[in-house]
Amino acid sequence: MVKLDILFDKLRFEEKALYNTAIKKGLDVQLIDSRNIIMDTDYLELRHREFADVLLQRSISHFRGQFLTYCLELCGYNVINDSKIGEVCGNKLLTSMILKKNNIPTPKSYFSFNSDSAFKFIESLNFEKNPVVFKPVIGSWGRGVFPVRNRETGKIIIEMRQESTSPFSNIFYFQELIHRPPRDIRCIVVGDKLVAAVYRYSSEDEWRTNVAKGGKAANLEITKELEDLALKAANVVGTGILGIDMMEDEERGLLVHEINNTVEFRGASLATGIDIADMIVEYAKSHTTT
Repeated sequence: MVKLDILFDKLRFEEKALYNTAIKKGLDVQLIDSRNIIMDTDYLELRHREFADVLLQRSISHFRGQFLTYCLELCGYNVINDSKIGEVCGNKLLTSMILKKNNIPTPKSYFSFNSDSAFKFIESLNFEKNPVVFKPVIGSWGRGVFPVRNRETGKIIIEMRQESTSPFSNIFYFQELIHRPPRDIRCIVVGDKLVAAVYRYSSEDEWRTNVAKGGKAANLEITKELEDLALKAANVVGTGILGIDMMEDEERGLLVHEINNTVEFRGASLATGIDIADMIVEYAKSHTTT
């Protein structure tokens, strides 16, 4: 019997759907709270394996999921997504650089590495022509993301960061504010296939389109242009289960702005009627050994 473990730190719709789907398919499946896992170096020598041959990494916490994946891979387990994908997708700076290096159309992004240089950057901008968005390098669900349309807002954000004790507080990531409709596009790639794509519309009085911020998903027709770009973006970070987020620039067309490692798919499933959980479980199943 195929054995599958689903690692989580918050039990959401997605983890429940994956678990129920695996049960229906007759898999030996476990939901494992990654917060409760204790490992040591002797795991490297264990003859009797505690975990399944394949594990779906669904932890929301980037660092918890990433470091647990490092441990599991070194112990010989097959984790989806692997740690290399997690490293890139969990770091917006790294994602932007890799997208640009591989000629994927992406918004121009700016980086500085202390508050003094961040202040100089804000002073240099012509906000009428080049408004920007501030984003934490590590983070999801649109938390800590702010539009910066004037110097005052930019300076306030930098000053707020100066009060933070986070090791990332002196890494500043700004991205050009794209002139787009009040929506973005979420593509879900499983392996080498684009399985679903939806528009995500922002809610009233909210410019961010994240479903976690009240955004709504709607089905869209997958064009060859969309499919080609989604798969090309996925390929540059690695084969796995990915959420490719795009925006429609008025002049340049589709731009990839983020790639998600632990992709949520509730909105896409409801909007499209596609059983995304089934496709993910089948993909995981194909990576197991019986």
